[in-house]
Formats: sequence, C-alpha cells, structure tokens
Amino acid sequence: MGRRLITQRRGRGSPTYRSPSFRSRGKVTYPGLGESIEGDVMEVIHDPGRSGLVARIRFDDNSERLVLAPEGIRVGQRIRCGVSAQIKPGNTLSLAEIPEGTLISSIEVRPGSGPKLVRAGGCYASVVSHDVGSTTIQMPSGIFKAFNPRCRATIGVVSSGGRKEKPFLKAGKKSMYSRSRNRLYPRVRGVAMNAVDHPHGGGGHQHLGRPSVVGRDTPPGRKVGQIAARRTGVGKRVSKKNILG
Repeated sequence: MGRRLITQRRGRGSPTYRSPSFRSRGKVTYPGLGESIEGDVMEVIHDPGRSGLVARIRFDDNSERLVLAPEGIRVGQRIRCGVSAQIKPGNTLSLAEIPEGTLISSIEVRPGSGPKLVRAGGCYASVVSHDVGSTTIQMPSGIFKAFNPRCRATIGVVSSGGRKEKPFLKAGKKSMYSRSRNRLYPRVRGVAMNAVDHPHGGGGHQHLGRPSVVGRDTPPGRKVGQIAARRTGVGKRVSKKNILG
C-alpha cells in the first residue's frame, strides 16, 4: 500500500500544514461594535505571516490595535473607526455608510465578527448597491455577495499590491517564502509519481490514463484532480453570425 496523499495529510489537521502563529505580529481586530473612536498611526510594519503591511494604531483611550494597512496610509495619520467617519483610506465604518463604488477591504462576515474577508495584499472589493436589509458587494473574484449593512469594512486597497510583479528567480527564495507560511514546496505532480503513491501515477509516460474528474463523495484516497467539475474543456464561443442566423 502506498503513502498517504498530500490532500489526506493536509486534511488530518496536523501542525505540519498549519500556518505558524509565532511569525505573525498579532491579530488584526476592530473596536467593539457600536463604538466610535479615533486614533493615530504609530508605525507601519512588515508582517512575515501576511502578504500586506500592518499598521499599529493607538486610540484615544490608550488602547492599541493592529489593522491591515491600506495603500496611502502614513505614520501620524489620524484615523477613525465608527459612525460618521470620512471616506478616506484607513477609516472603518459600517457598509450602510459607505457610498456605492467605494473600494473597501477587511470586511466582516457578521456584525462584530472582526475583519475576515479581502485581507490579502493588493486585494479590494467594491460596494455595488444598498438595499433594505442588505448591501451588495463585488468580491475580488468577481462574484456579488450580500452582507448585513451593519458589517464593517476599511476604506481603501490593502497595501503591498505589487508584490507579485517581482518574480522568484531562485528556488531558494520560493522555499523561504513558502516556509514562512508553512506551505508545501516543492510540490510534485501526481503524474510524475509511481502508481502506489498517487492515483495519477504510473504508466509508460506521464499521463493520467483516466478521467481527471472525480465525484464530491469520492474517498480521500481518490479525491484528486477536478473535484465535482460541472464541465471540462474549452467552452465554445458563439459568434454573432450564429446568433443573427
């Protein structure tokens, strides 16, 4: 019998595949729900465990919090978290108070849950429309998602947006980057393995030899490839000539 697949080992939840918490500067949080407070940006620091920069904010009540630094924020800037805040990068307010078309980040899933979505470097979402009891937001993936208007978000785009423009020229650089986030590197293709090590392995040359689509309820030892794909292949383009007849 072969070894466990990477997906099987990852699914067991062992510390091997968890992101190390000691590399993170700390947890990014919002003040309590309903509070309206101002503070100053003390410093903007690099966080090895994140793709974006982190800003340390000292509020007027002498409390300090870490927030994801949006583009354009600077040391000494005055920011506000709560109601009636200006629409400028760094301020945090509820979705109901953000105008349509504004770029936002660090969105709450539920009111008071803290920033959960759109937190990677260079990511942003945009407010599309306000309805009764819901606010529609276009996510970075392009999909439209409805949120509770009481959920809070930060104005602006997450910093470090150009981090992917510089390529990894050496394997060692990519290895150290992956190690800081506890990602598996290098990642071997399944077709390059032996038949006992992966369902795609074996054969006279590197090919699958079977369909790559597997069902949603497939056992973990076979759940590799395209999981529950609705369709495969290149989609057919419909020309205007076919539409007009």
